[in-house]
Amino acid sequence: MELVVKHFKALSLEELYEILRVRAAVFVVEQTCVYQDLDEKDQSAYHVFLKDDKGIKAYLRVLDKGVSYEEASIGRVLTVDRGCGLGEKIVTEGIKVAKEKFQADRIRISAQLYAKGFYEKAGFKQVSDEYLEDGIVHVAMVLE
Repeated sequence: MELVVKHFKALSLEELYEILRVRAAVFVVEQTCVYQDLDEKDQSAYHVFLKDDKGIKAYLRVLDKGVSYEEASIGRVLTVDRGCGLGEKIVTEGIKVAKEKFQADRIRISAQLYAKGFYEKAGFKQVSDEYLEDGIVHVAMVLE
């Protein structure tokens, strides 16, 4: 499994296509959630993914302070193969990227409620009440 960390401008067209394909497969098709994935934030993001010879297996993007929130943030977190530790590994790498590239001392996420426990294991703490985002219940969480 290869770890790739690239700023948007360094992505190849093939990598960008695969990122968008996997995000659509998970968030739009699998979760049956119609939303605007292309939100003008990818261009300022670091894209972090794990891939093998069959393609991307886990992905997230890291945004600097002020892009989505006052804090640096991690979003679009996904794994293709579940239950094998890739989620934990990609989140750990995303936290490292936020700290190294953006000198983040706080990282905010908007977590789907069902994944709250997963993010708590990574050190995130809930900082909001539940809210709907794109028709799915979420909570804001912060890692200090």
